[in-house]
Amino acid sequence: MSMYFQIKNPKIYLMIFSDVLIFALSIIISYLFRFEFSLSPFYIQQIKTVLLWIIPLKIIVFLFSGVYRGMWRYTSIRDFWLLARACLLSTLLILAVILYMSGFKGYSRAIFIIDGVLTFLLVGGKLMAIRSYFAGFANPKIREELFPKVTYKNVLIIGAGDAGEKILREIFENNQLHYRVIGFIDDDPQKQSRSIHGVPVLGNLEKITSILEKEDVHEILIAIPSANGDQIRNIVEACKDSNVSYKILPGIGELIDGSVSIKVLRDINYEDLLGRPPVHLNIKGIRNYIDGKTVLITGCGGSIGSELCRQVIKYQPGYLILLDASEMNLFNIQLELQNERYFHKCEAILGQVQNEHRVEDIFKKYKPQVVFHAAAYKHVPMLEKNPWEAVFNNIVGSRLAMEMSIKHHVERFVLVSTDKAVRPTNVMGASKRVTELIMQSVQGSDTRLMAVRFGNVVGSSGSVIPIFRRQIEQGGPVTVTHPEVNRYFMTIPEAAQMILQAGAMGEGGEVFILRMGTPVKIADMARDLIHLSGKEPDVDIKIIYIGLRDGEKLYEELITVGEDILPTVHEKVMVLQSNYQPGEGKILQESREILGNKIDELMKDALRHDSRAIKKTLKEIVPEYTPQENEAVL
Repeated sequence: MSMYFQIKNPKIYLMIFSDVLIFALSIIISYLFRFEFSLSPFYIQQIKTVLLWIIPLKIIVFLFSGVYRGMWRYTSIRDFWLLARACLLSTLLILAVILYMSGFKGYSRAIFIIDGVLTFLLVGGKLMAIRSYFAGFANPKIREELFPKVTYKNVLIIGAGDAGEKILREIFENNQLHYRVIGFIDDDPQKQSRSIHGVPVLGNLEKITSILEKEDVHEILIAIPSANGDQIRNIVEACKDSNVSYKILPGIGELIDGSVSIKVLRDINYEDLLGRPPVHLNIKGIRNYIDGKTVLITGCGGSIGSELCRQVIKYQPGYLILLDASEMNLFNIQLELQNERYFHKCEAILGQVQNEHRVEDIFKKYKPQVVFHAAAYKHVPMLEKNPWEAVFNNIVGSRLAMEMSIKHHVERFVLVSTDKAVRPTNVMGASKRVTELIMQSVQGSDTRLMAVRFGNVVGSSGSVIPIFRRQIEQGGPVTVTHPEVNRYFMTIPEAAQMILQAGAMGEGGEVFILRMGTPVKIADMARDLIHLSGKEPDVDIKIIYIGLRDGEKLYEELITVGEDILPTVHEKVMVLQSNYQPGEGKILQESREILGNKIDELMKDALRHDSRAIKKTLKEIVPEYTPQENEAVL
């Protein structure tokens, strides 16, 4: 079928006709070479005879060998191998026919061997000429002469490897891309002072600043998919100092078939620019408590919950229970686990974690041994306006999950908390601090309960990066609450690994936190993202300051006053000592009863939608909480 469509292409007839001439010329030259350019009438007649059947034979062999299926303007090494195979096969068939017909009486074997070599050289030369003709138009100098009115952007490619060569070839061959590549940057000493397709390697990364000062570079394309965070930061700092925009190439795996165009260059993820290298946690011991166990993940469809699901299945749990209140999120993560990651030992349950009867039934039926509690409302301004939902979901739901875990003898329970629980100024942070206190108050059973306190998670739903990206795509403005507001950031994989790490390290009652370096200014993040999109902050995309939202504060903290910081076996993980110590059972029981009574009051306040009473009770439970004066929706 494919050959039928190839023959319908009228250009193929021209190619076949040209090959007929080449085949005839090849035979004639072979005879002349063999007999030193002196042919007798006998051999002249022999040439006429063999041409009558050799030319059709070669055409048939070339057709079935796929020589005519290629696009000749893109002739590659593979096409030359197909040609070599076709020439060899046709030569062997010619020799076989002559051997069968006459036993080579009156024929010279050398003629047909010379003919095979000449056929390959002549046809290959024709293909190379076609390729060179079209490559000439791809030459930037020729293209600029043909289109003198087009403005070309000078670009520098960092990375003179496979990815860099592919991007250069795409620029050369795509007439819609008005780029002029002035050079490469690469750290490999063997590539220095050499060139790729005529474009020189100008130096290594250490010389990038001087190169940018010397050359008129408009944009940098980073074609080092394997670059680490430090290298990316060095490149970015040099670009920022020289006011040059920059983009990063997709991974080489995305380019392996040559189908990815320069137009799909992705912007650098801010994960590369956190101001610190990613933290790789020591996951030894995680398999010991997950392998073969029944694991329950609440809030499994959220940004952290879904990544946690992906991480957990690597350790081969016996069964995975997915619980989420969002139908779409639950459906998506179940579909991904089953259809993309081929994990089928899971059950998706649609429901709210504060539904006591539903949660009781889940624990009775599935008997989870490990529980990761990621279900929570987290958007600060939303919960300021709807504080009762923070009580129902974050506090009551978490308490219920912990009580059921203890009642049904769960081995390990990990609570997801937040840095907003430290000296909270909003309902969300205060509600998460209450859940930490509940976790510490219920210690003393066979169930180990511990918490993980996060900073902001890069790329999670509702976080600033997705919001900024959408605003930039729409042409701005980018809205920042305050020029001095800053936050600690961690990546989604770091967050999921931290949860797993806490489950392995915790003995009960601890709050684990990750050393996340220095906090990042949100305004700086906005400027960097605008730069990464190829725009200029406050020129192409405006940044406007809209004031702190309800419940927000300028600076986040990871540790509150009075918490004892202890090191762990991992240098990047710290632990806050549990308030409970052996021998304090009576004190703990009294604290538990007081806390329980206060939470009961909170529930009554929440049922009445009394936001002032909710904040007042939260303040009694969490003395360091500073409530904000704002109106609720009801």
